[in-house]
Amino acid sequence: MEFAQAAEIAKKIRENMETVIVGKTEVITLVLTALFADGHVLLEDVPGTGKTMLAKSLARSIDASFNRIQFTPDLLPSDVTGLNYFNQKESEFQYRKGPIFANLILADEINRATPRTQSSLLECMEERQVTVDGEVRDMAAPFFLIATQNPIEAAGTFPLPEAQLDRFLMRLTVGFPDRNGEMIMLNRFLKSDPLSEMQPVCSGDEVVNVQKKVRTVYVHQDVLGFLLEIVRKTRRDESFLVGVSPRGSLALLRAAQAYALISGRSFVTPDDVRKLAVPVLAHRVLLKNSWGSLEGAGGRIEALAADVEVPTEDFSAAE
Repeated sequence: MEFAQAAEIAKKIRENMETVIVGKTEVITLVLTALFADGHVLLEDVPGTGKTMLAKSLARSIDASFNRIQFTPDLLPSDVTGLNYFNQKESEFQYRKGPIFANLILADEINRATPRTQSSLLECMEERQVTVDGEVRDMAAPFFLIATQNPIEAAGTFPLPEAQLDRFLMRLTVGFPDRNGEMIMLNRFLKSDPLSEMQPVCSGDEVVNVQKKVRTVYVHQDVLGFLLEIVRKTRRDESFLVGVSPRGSLALLRAAQAYALISGRSFVTPDDVRKLAVPVLAHRVLLKNSWGSLEGAGGRIEALAADVEVPTEDFSAAE
C-alpha cells in the first residue's frame, strides 16, 4: 500500500462520517488518527453532543464487526469479556465470548461501571487479548475502542483510574456545533436518518494495512528530540504532580505518524507533534492545583510545547 492510497482511505472514511456528523472535521480527523495509530479514544462531553453518533458513524463506515456495550453499575467483568459455562448437552465447559470480541467497540458511559468492571478492559486495550480462567484469547485486528463519559455528572459514576486513562491514546471533547453547522444538521435530519443510510467505504483489512503503513512514516531525529523535550518538560514542570510516562512518549510518536499519513505525507513535522500534544498528553498528567482538570492540563502542555525550540531541518529526507 502506498502513502497516497492510505491517505485516500482516511479521506473516504472522514467524508462518509461527515454526512452524519456536521462541522466536526477536526474531531473526526483525530479519531481517525487514533484508529490508524492502533490506539483508543475517550470522548468526554456533556450529553447530546454526538459522542455516540460519532462512534456509530465510524462503525458504519468500516465493513467490520461492531458492538456497543452500555456500562452500568451492575455490569460484571464477565458481561464484557465472556465466561465459561457448563453445556449440559455436551457435558463439558464451553466459552461464550463477550461483546468485547469485535473490531470496533463503543463503551458507552464507561465511568458508570465499577472499577472492577472497568479493569476488565485493561488487558484487551493494551495487549489485545483476554484471559478467562487462565486461558488467553487473542482479539481480532483491527481492535478499536471508543469510550464515552459525561464529565459533569458525578452521581452514580466511578472516575477512571490513571492506569486506564493512560491506555487511551487520546482524550477528546466533541463540543457544540456553530449556528451554521447546527442548521445544516437540522435540515439533514428533517425527513430522514442519515446514519441508517450509511454504507461502508472500506474493509477491516484495509484499516489494518493502513495501520502497518503508519509505522513506516519517517521521523527525523530532530523531530524525535522535539517530541521528547515536550514530554520531559512535563516531568520537570512544578505545575504537575506526575508527568507524562514513556507510554505517553510512544503514543505521541505513533499519533504523529498517523496524522502525517492522513495529511498525505510520508514524514512527520514538528507541527504534527505540537498539534497532537494536548489530546495525547493532557489526560496523562496530574496538576497540583487542579486535580483531574483536562482544560488546565491542556493549557499547561500547550504552553510547554510552545516554549520548546522548533527544529528547522528538511524533515522529509530519509537517513
